[in-house]
Amino acid sequence: MALSDPALNRLAELFGISTEFWDWKGNRVDVTRETVVRVLAALGVDAATPQAAAEAVRVQADRPWRRALPPVVVMRAGGASRVDVHVEDGRPARLRVRLEDGRLRELTQIDNWEPARLVDGRMVGEASFELPADLPLGYHRIQLVSDELRAETTLVVSPPFLGFPRSMGDRRVWGYAVQLYSVRSADSWGIGDFYDLGALAGWSASQQYADYVLTNPVHAAEPVEPLEPSPYLPTSRLFVNPMYIRPEAVAEYALLDETDRTRVEDAKAELAGRLRGAERIERGICWSLKRRVLRIIWAAGRDDHRQMMFEAYRRREGRMLRDYAIWAALTQELGRDWRLWPAEYQRPTSPQVDAFRAEHADEVDFQCWMQWIASVQAGRAQQTALDAGMSVGIITDMAVGVSAAGADAWMMRDVYAEGVSVGAPPDAYNQLGQDWGQPPWRPDRLEDLAYAPFRTMVRNCLRHAGGMRMDHIIGMFRLWWVPAGCGPREGTYVRYDHEALIGIIALEAYRAQAMVIGEDLGTVEPWVREYLAGRGILGTSVLWFEEENGLPRAMESWREYTMASVNTHDLPPTAGYLDKSHVRLRHELGLLTESLEAEERAADEEQERWMSYLRDAGALDGSVADETEAKVLGLYRMLTRTPSRVLNVTLVDAVGEQRIQNQPGTTDEYPNWRVPLGGPDGRPLLLEELYAMERPMRLAAVLNGFARAPAPWARDPLVESRPVGRRGSGSGAAGRAGARPWTAKRRPPSSSSGSRRGGRRRRRGR
Repeated sequence: MALSDPALNRLAELFGISTEFWDWKGNRVDVTRETVVRVLAALGVDAATPQAAAEAVRVQADRPWRRALPPVVVMRAGGASRVDVHVEDGRPARLRVRLEDGRLRELTQIDNWEPARLVDGRMVGEASFELPADLPLGYHRIQLVSDELRAETTLVVSPPFLGFPRSMGDRRVWGYAVQLYSVRSADSWGIGDFYDLGALAGWSASQQYADYVLTNPVHAAEPVEPLEPSPYLPTSRLFVNPMYIRPEAVAEYALLDETDRTRVEDAKAELAGRLRGAERIERGICWSLKRRVLRIIWAAGRDDHRQMMFEAYRRREGRMLRDYAIWAALTQELGRDWRLWPAEYQRPTSPQVDAFRAEHADEVDFQCWMQWIASVQAGRAQQTALDAGMSVGIITDMAVGVSAAGADAWMMRDVYAEGVSVGAPPDAYNQLGQDWGQPPWRPDRLEDLAYAPFRTMVRNCLRHAGGMRMDHIIGMFRLWWVPAGCGPREGTYVRYDHEALIGIIALEAYRAQAMVIGEDLGTVEPWVREYLAGRGILGTSVLWFEEENGLPRAMESWREYTMASVNTHDLPPTAGYLDKSHVRLRHELGLLTESLEAEERAADEEQERWMSYLRDAGALDGSVADETEAKVLGLYRMLTRTPSRVLNVTLVDAVGEQRIQNQPGTTDEYPNWRVPLGGPDGRPLLLEELYAMERPMRLAAVLNGFARAPAPWARDPLVESRPVGRRGSGSGAAGRAGARPWTAKRRPPSSSSGSRRGGRRRRRGR
């Protein structure tokens, strides 16, 4: 239903604010006037009265006519487009494109019968020019000349279709989804790191023929304790969390003198003592001691070629890196929330901030250095994955937003909306709705900046990756804005220019030769999934949600362009799901709107539908002794019968973990994002224990279509000097070169003298 004020309705339309929407039950919901007014205020628009709303409509309608050129033009290669220019009425206009390589292309004027308009006391005319279909991909500049007027704007030419990287060919691939912080090795500093990521990729590629590892977001977190546990609430999406650095893998570690080496060893011993008996991931303890050690390594200096590389990194990252490092240094002096700092420090351009940078040059340098080291080690993890034979390698995860108290919001204060936060309306799984506490991008400011911050964010995310998962990709189309002080139910959708945002994502991914997976779960307009598939961007299909008319969706009807999985990080591992632990947990936390008995009955009915489907399809293997594991294997076996090109296995399912990593709708009521990798009994597992486990090998065999599962790898006791990652003749690159049949049953490679495997059995967890 339209709002009673026509001007307010028009403003909502101009700014892409929904005045109504359809909820998860299919009911239309009208947005209140108060919500619309408060969302407009977050966009800098006063609509508190009918008079103010009418004036705002007039100003917004004239906005494009006040500009000679639009702030940015985004088009698809292979299809002609147009650009409108505004000059003094009756005056000539000449337009050309300066391509990235410096070449010039003159543009042809086309018909435009739009009448001239009086704007700010002068008559302004509009002319249109054709952008030809053969413009190359890239970021170019449109240049306008009209008498004495000179103007430029950005032109983005994106691929019409992204698809899969060439390295995948026409094969289907599968890989693990992991919470990196939870995957710890014997030598890591109490928390999983980039070295562990490379090791995990090497194991899953060489022993199980996986083609990728999908990690949680590794965006930057707070530089000092206490640390936000959720990787989906970072301080910055432009930079990396140095918590994932392995100190001993820094090149300069090898050059430390005896005194500094002892200091490092003492710190690690202290960490071991403080973590003894800990049942959760203790980020604060781990980071405080790792930071101390990294400072020792940084202070030792670098040789000439390493210093040159560091300086080159700083030049490439430019002002954003410098501002981020300043923010990190300021945080240690003034506190973790920049909004509570003295006013003179709340903007990076103030003279006081510049003076602080000069006075704390060493700390700023240290922060820049940690970013460089983290970037280098992330790159090594990707190279390790590729060297092990993966066709994709590491897939990173991009969070939907950032902390309002963090670096990005401080560095780009005008680009984020104030007085609102991002969330989600009520849905079947989160019946109270969600407020994620993150400020949203302002669509108008992103456009004004030619999407430069967004471009940088995507480019940095893909720098050392073969793919990118975008959490809540629906945010490229619309986001649920919740005014401050209101509940999630009192929000509304705000639309974004999806053609521009998706076009930039496609261009950056094409240049990185990476795939993009969009998490498109929840309340989604049907056309959005069709649009993403048409642009070659994968969706997300979760088995438990793939039902049609109350029955499991036929496997052959699943989407091809999707990452198919049984569960997600917001659901319990499959063993826990089958045990209905998610229902009991939500009941204990007061998150259910129905009774426990009703929810458990619904869960039983859901599981029986799927188990009946599995039995009818012959997907349950009676030879597996453990009933729960047999069901897990059966569910994954069904994934292999879909046309989906990318299959995803959570590492927790591979080891039989039952505990959920994150319970939506909670913060500290449950230890979200603090559960270490564990086995069926919840006992924490180290990465090295995975290598000897039989359970992951059985699951990998299902994904590979093997008739039997290979034995787990074990070090040959007669060849102790052999590199741990060496592969035998049956698992070398030649064995992976051919296209892998999607449904064919294959026998695993035979053991050979170069690849001996033992039978020790261990477990793991999250």
